Amino acid sequence: MKLFYHPGACSLAVHIALIEAGLPFELVSISRDKRTADGRDFLDLNPHGFVPTLELDDGNVLSEALANLVYIAERTGRLLPKEGPVRWHAIEAVSFMTTELHGGFKPLWKRAPEAEQTTAKQILTRRFAALAAQLGDKPFVTGVHITIADPYLYVMLRWARTHGIVVPKLLDAYYGRMHERPSVEKALTGEGLG
Repeated sequence: MKLFYHPGACSLAVHIALIEAGLPFELVSISRDKRTADGRDFLDLNPHGFVPTLELDDGNVLSEALANLVYIAERTGRLLPKEGPVRWHAIEAVSFMTTELHGGFKPLWKRAPEAEQTTAKQILTRRFAALAAQLGDKPFVTGVHITIADPYLYVMLRWARTHGIVVPKLLDAYYGRMHERPSVEKALTGEGLG
């Protein structure tokens, strides 16, 4: 299996999940001009042109972070219970992060006018507060065990730090705990971010 990524992008969440799950994979970077490090046109693999993208051993290609994360969990039996409330709350949390947080950063990446960036930061601050309320005193998003939601929240919090978004202290502590996980350290080093 190959994970196509750009350093520090949301593909970092999938990278962390692959390590947590113990799946063997090859890491292949994508340049800004959509060329893969192994010499291919990335748009031939994923016409949307976004990471993360998994190229499975059978040649199938799977894009989108949520799909990649659920695939990893289903394939290994790790990071997502087969049934019950934790399963659905983990998927719910990742869905919220992909739609409400991830997309909320767009004005900051695109260097939108200052007023638009300020509004985006205010909205993101409220959304991070909602996640902090959900986290409460639990060590992980859905409880005592890491799920697919945790690598994604780690990446969103990393972006918040990059863009000067203040998050609740609870999430700062969570970020610190996640940052010390061996899987996170290994993924950051693998992407040249360590």
